[in-house]
Order: sequence, then C-alpha cells, then structure tokens
Amino acid sequence: MISQPTRQCAVELQALPPRIGQVRRIVSAQLRYWHLDPLVDRAALGVTELLTNVHRHAGPDKRCTVRLELLLDRLTVSVRDHDPRLPVVRDATSDATCGRGLALVAAVSECWGVRPWETSGKVVWFTLPAPRPAPAGPGGAALYGATTPGPFPEAALDSALPGLAAGPSTPARSAFVG
Repeated sequence: MISQPTRQCAVELQALPPRIGQVRRIVSAQLRYWHLDPLVDRAALGVTELLTNVHRHAGPDKRCTVRLELLLDRLTVSVRDHDPRLPVVRDATSDATCGRGLALVAAVSECWGVRPWETSGKVVWFTLPAPRPAPAGPGGAALYGATTPGPFPEAALDSALPGLAAGPSTPARSAFVG
C-alpha cells in the first residue's frame, strides 16, 4: 500500500521570455504549496535553464510542457518540447554568455537526463531529493516538508493557480539518455 500519493502539476506554454518568468513563479508557488520550500531555488533555476534551452534551440515551435512530479522523497521536474534534437552539454569558455544551462542543471540536481518523446520531441528532466512527508495533518493528508504554513494561505494559492493538480539515483552531473 502506498501511503504517500504522487503529486503532479503541469503547465503548457510557449517558451518565450515573459512566459519563462511566469512559469518560474508558478513552480515556486506550487512547491511552497506542497511545503517544499527548501527546493524552490534549485527547481526554479533548473526549470529556467531548461525553458531557456527550448526558447533558444527548439526551432520555430516553442510550445512545451513543464511537469512537476513528487513521489515519496523525490521531485522530478521535466520539460517536454516538440524538437527531436537532443541537448548537448558544452564546455563554455569563461567569457561565454551562454552554454552553461545543462551544467547548471547538473550542478543543482541529484541527477538529470533526456529521453525521446513519441515520434518527435524530447523530455529533459532533473530530480531533487525531497524531504520526507510530515505526519498526517488535519483530514489525514500527509504534509510534505515544513509543517508550518508558508507566507501564503493555501486558499490564496488555490485561487492564484487555477487548474494546477496536485528514476534511479545517481551522482550529480550524470545524465541518462533514453
């Protein structure tokens, strides 16, 4: 019997600069709603880098889906786009203004990877270790992370974010393909 259900959130968007900032704020708010405040900065940085890669490299179709999935003690953040080309990790020079996105994702995550998606497209993902859920709160629901309320009441987050629904471990800097 699984006592801690999976929690999921998905956001579809066009990876344009104003949207990337909005999704970063949505991801941060969702993680706070799940009481995963310690993961906010790393998840926001990782999703920003992945969305920036979609914006820069995914051709004319910038449509993508950001997905958060919390299962037991692991948060997986993924970005699915419609470009079948797999990302390439580059060694950026010290004066380069780009080329560090995947290295940053690797640095802040437990592990990351990429896999083809359907007939065209890919999913780039990374995982973060999540704190174990706290004992069940009112109504019997398990609380994740901190048991004290965050800066926003949950009801306010529900109204601010309508439509949001509630892999193996390896060292950082590793990637899985497939």
